[in-house]
Amino acid sequence: MRAKTVESVRDRVAFHWFWVSAVFLALCYGVVAGILQLFPYGIFASALQGYTQLRGGPEANDTNWYYKQVRKPGPPPITNTGRAQPGLNLVTEIRGDALEVKVMDLDGNAVHRWAVDWFAIWPDASHVPERLRPRARPGTHIDGAALLENGDLVFNFEHLGLVRLDRDGAVVWRLPYQTHHSVWRGDDGNLWVCGQKERLQPLPGFPNLIPPFVEDTVLVVSPAGKIVGEWSVPELLRANGRQGLLCLASQDNFSTASSGDITHLNHVEPFPAAMKPGFFGPGDVLVSLRNINTVFVFDSKTGVMKFACTGLFVRQHDPHFVDGDTFSVFDNNNLAPAAADHPQSRIVLVSAPSQAVRTYFSGSANHPFFTPILGRHQWLANGNLLITDSCGGRAFELDRNLQVVWWYLNYVEEGVVGAIEQVERISGDYASRYRRH
Repeated sequence: MRAKTVESVRDRVAFHWFWVSAVFLALCYGVVAGILQLFPYGIFASALQGYTQLRGGPEANDTNWYYKQVRKPGPPPITNTGRAQPGLNLVTEIRGDALEVKVMDLDGNAVHRWAVDWFAIWPDASHVPERLRPRARPGTHIDGAALLENGDLVFNFEHLGLVRLDRDGAVVWRLPYQTHHSVWRGDDGNLWVCGQKERLQPLPGFPNLIPPFVEDTVLVVSPAGKIVGEWSVPELLRANGRQGLLCLASQDNFSTASSGDITHLNHVEPFPAAMKPGFFGPGDVLVSLRNINTVFVFDSKTGVMKFACTGLFVRQHDPHFVDGDTFSVFDNNNLAPAAADHPQSRIVLVSAPSQAVRTYFSGSANHPFFTPILGRHQWLANGNLLITDSCGGRAFELDRNLQVVWWYLNYVEEGVVGAIEQVERISGDYASRYRRH
């Protein structure tokens, strides 16, 4: 009996030593794997990257803007004074770790929703460079969306591609092109979209553009998902004697070399047929280049640039024709250091051909309004102005006296709001597209 007891103890000791040794060897391998990036380093690195992207950790880079803390208790998620422009709202936003597009009434009730999942819609994105492909949810965000007459939705996965979904969320088509930012419906039904090409080789005629760099493009896409028009932004600038704008980021005394995201196209918009022509007219296209603080207008029939202004705003977004002589700009006014100077974004009006600038609305110490990136504005039929404060996770509507008559906050949990890329007022008639028969 004693021999069996000794043998049992010996077995238990051997068993424990086996597991201690296994754990020790595993830890040693983990250290070596981390240093040499051996299997399964990639799996854990991807998981960590996904977590830090969502929670704003030290490796989050520029993705921690997805979420913002607000005071507790915060303002109500929606306020409707009854003086807002009637209609519905098309809203694109981040909800927790998911992307959502919805049609919402002025009281915050969802008329229709699309739950948008990059990984389900585009699992085979070979047109996107490996380094840009999403790794963890939400993975990307939606920037630029438009509704079609039958209730279908067209939108950009930012820098990743253009998609059309039917009202039930089924994919109608995908355009494998690195589209981004705005999607604007033209009077003919075509979609004006921002695009880009990742250039890893020199571009003929542009010796100062050093790969890798982004070549921005202006695209016209049919409702069927076919490209029917395309302009290269560098080519447009060079053809109009504005190639110097491509060198604004150069820093060497003896070189004009530039690389990376040189121009950062973020909006294209054709002149509307219903607007009375003036200095601008039919066929003209309004273009915004954020990284060189430039807005210009070119004739789509000839490629001739008829107006350009640089440096009147800082990292602007979302210009719109206001009348035949005027356009408005969402001036992010992103002047560093932001925390010290308490900068305020603003909406400005630019007159042509004088380039005179007038501030229509600006944030203030009492009513802060600042989003360092993104942002949109919309002039409504009753004269009101609808503003999307993207990083603030809110939208608000101003009447002609600049009084707030409606607002919406995208709460993802108590005290935290998620980014809103776009809130656009649309006709109330769209509700009929989503009724079940």
